[in-house]
Amino acid sequence: MASPPARTTPDRQRIVSAWRPAVPGVVEVFHARFTEYAYPMHVHEAWTLLIVDTGAVRYDLDRHEHGTPHDTVSLLPPHVPHNGSPVTEEGFRKRVLYLDATYLGDEFIGAAVDRPDLRDPLLRRRVGQVHGALARPGEELEAESRLTFVGERLRDHLRGESGTARPADPALARRLRELLDERVVEGVGLREAAGLVGAHPAHLVRAFSTAYGIAPHQYLTSLRVGRARRLLLEGRSPSEVAVATGFYDQSHLTRHFRKLVGVPPGSYRATSRA
Repeated sequence: MASPPARTTPDRQRIVSAWRPAVPGVVEVFHARFTEYAYPMHVHEAWTLLIVDTGAVRYDLDRHEHGTPHDTVSLLPPHVPHNGSPVTEEGFRKRVLYLDATYLGDEFIGAAVDRPDLRDPLLRRRVGQVHGALARPGEELEAESRLTFVGERLRDHLRGESGTARPADPALARRLRELLDERVVEGVGLREAAGLVGAHPAHLVRAFSTAYGIAPHQYLTSLRVGRARRLLLEGRSPSEVAVATGFYDQSHLTRHFRKLVGVPPGSYRATSRA
């Protein structure tokens, strides 16, 4: 599982947080707040998926100037030189995902060079949700699931296609549910699950959500909380229960337990009459 983000603060004008999560395909997560700093021309080996939360960035890509107002998602392809600088003296705050070719292959580089800035509120919201999940240790399945939809929507943009309806697949949904039921504690990554049931990850998540009205990571968390309730009522401590039910740590258990039960594990355990 991923470690908490490592943070560095070189000076008051540059605040950076960077880490590599335990999510396949994500090379690096990079959050930064810059005021005066400007990037020189450089390249990345990975795809750069960028959202700007405050301020704006201007950059040159393939000798053309572009910008990143807060309502866009910018996708910079690998191996193509670009730079970057603040638009105003207030600077900017950005969140970046560096992705390998799992989500986007080299065949999309040309299209990304032509239209790197995507105005798509749904895509913008989904990228933000991925960052939210990546910042919470233990939520790798959620991050991976959300990222599959981001990758799918990016590919649609680069192909010039609008999102099309995908058919329901209850049999596939049932196979994933059975797999999650079997592996409550150890869990399962989305790519591994997709390989085991023979489906594309995005189609797998969509089929499950359509069939059961809940995402796979939510279903797995519900199962874990259910087991945690039984163990707490047997008198076991929250720290023991967190390990026994597949949570990252006690705070991870507490966050989800409070959300689904309404009280923290310790308070729930205190109600036991055992």
